[in-house]
Amino acid sequence: MKHFLVEITYTRPFEEIAPIVPQHRAFLQEGYDRGWLLMSGPMNPRIGGIVIARAEREELLRNYFSRDPYALHHMASYRFLEFDPVKYQPFLDEWITKE
Repeated sequence: MKHFLVEITYTRPFEEIAPIVPQHRAFLQEGYDRGWLLMSGPMNPRIGGIVIARAEREELLRNYFSRDPYALHHMASYRFLEFDPVKYQPFLDEWITKE
């Protein structure tokens, strides 16, 4: 598996984003259920969010996030940063090393 930091940056004011947040979080649950997402949350200040994810290929994550309500409403841009987790807490071992 490849590991990614996904940076979501709002392209609209948060006042316009706020009503869609529950749909976005429901959408993210699919990624958690697949075992692709480890954690997610808003940036401070609220200019976007961060997701720690994994997938066999970046293309799979890009396709997945193309269905995010933020993307469907043209309210955010996405940046996918692949990284190699060489140091991590032992309780993450299975998530990091599982293929």
